[in-house]
Amino acid sequence: MTPRNPPSPHGRRPSLAEPDGRRRLGALGEQLAAAHLERLGFTVLARNVRTRYGEIDLIVFDGCTLIFAEVKTRRAGHGHYEPRRHEDPLASLRPGQRLRLRRLALAWLSSARPRTGSGRPSAETIRFDALGVTVDAQDRLLGLDHVQGAW
Repeated sequence: MTPRNPPSPHGRRPSLAEPDGRRRLGALGEQLAAAHLERLGFTVLARNVRTRYGEIDLIVFDGCTLIFAEVKTRRAGHGHYEPRRHEDPLASLRPGQRLRLRRLALAWLSSARPRTGSGRPSAETIRFDALGVTVDAQDRLLGLDHVQGAW
């Protein structure tokens, strides 16, 4: 099986300016955000769900609350981002993302296939959360902001 993000011929990691570097950084942020949500008692139902309206980063459930989560990841100390955005990955969230995430959630709820006999979870609450993840140059977690009910 071929690795998803193979190293370059020179053995270095892709930079953030390269598409594979951004994808890798995004995947790392989603992995760290998923681990955070699991520590809070949630089970990850799906990651990177594609619908006709775009992609949902994470869908998690704790038995009561179904969360559709948007994850934004930044690398601290990387020159092509302005410093303020390092400190707050969620600063890049746009107002239009609220509508987009709701459309994505509706599309997933309308088309989700039943899970091994149990179907879609029956949730008392549906929530839209935003998670901002900041990592250093060695991919170590520097900060994780979790805004519950962001939209």
